[in-house]
Amino acid sequence: QGGYARDYLKQRGLDENIIQQYQIGFAPGTGTALYDAAPKDLKAPLIETRTVSDQYGRPRDLFRNRVMFPIRNTRGKTIAFGGRTLGDDKAKYINSPESDVFHKSREIYGLFEARQAIRQLDKLLVVEGYMDVIALAQHGIPYAVATLGTSTSETHLERLFRIVPEVVFCFDGDDAGRKAAFRGLEATLPAMQDGRQAKFLFLPEGEDPDTVVRAKGKAFLENLFDHADPLETFLFKHLAEGLDLESMDGRARFSKLAVPHLHRLPEGVFKTLMYQALAEKTGIDVDSLKRL
Repeated sequence: QGGYARDYLKQRGLDENIIQQYQIGFAPGTGTALYDAAPKDLKAPLIETRTVSDQYGRPRDLFRNRVMFPIRNTRGKTIAFGGRTLGDDKAKYINSPESDVFHKSREIYGLFEARQAIRQLDKLLVVEGYMDVIALAQHGIPYAVATLGTSTSETHLERLFRIVPEVVFCFDGDDAGRKAAFRGLEATLPAMQDGRQAKFLFLPEGEDPDTVVRAKGKAFLENLFDHADPLETFLFKHLAEGLDLESMDGRARFSKLAVPHLHRLPEGVFKTLMYQALAEKTGIDVDSLKRL
């Protein structure tokens, strides 16, 4: 029954080793395959976590005709699933519902595998989806992770920065990618204690990490990570869009937009330097900016 799913994964360029490592599986389309296969003591928990619905007293699997991605916590325990449709369902990807063991805003896909692959991580790469994480790992970049269908939250960032000093966000270069990146930046600001670094990389429109690593290879992509925009460059560039910084009005509006973001940074050297950089760009002294 899993032949179609195996063909899909082969078509996406995944080899047997990586499929095993990330424990990718298949949910048949029959509607009760999981419930039927579950031992007696698991049937109630499956319904309780809404992995199987129990409408009108009839069980029905949530995941049907999907390639399955187990979501593991940092101890390697499977706490939920993501599933990609092999048909034409409206929702291409769905996740397990929230439960006592699974909270989307806290969990990070691929973090367990990244820590298994590299004992001493020095940076983590945040990408948009499961397939990006897995394709990068197959091509020798095993330190990519993804959030689970939600924006990157402050909780996610705190977890990542407790493990590594540097986080690189990698997004598509289209409008949606830039908006997602700015939401990531907003979540990052309160976590930017001295010694931590966040960078932002935008791939050409229509490309994603999966396609780039296959076409150009590991060294090319890692060079892009090294030269990604630091947080301050991306923040100021994004806020200056559409403003004339040569005019007094443009500089006034730019400082009005920037100050609330700088205010969210934790006290420290980085925050001081950010205020100084804004003062240089606008010609307004630091004390006046802080009073804004």
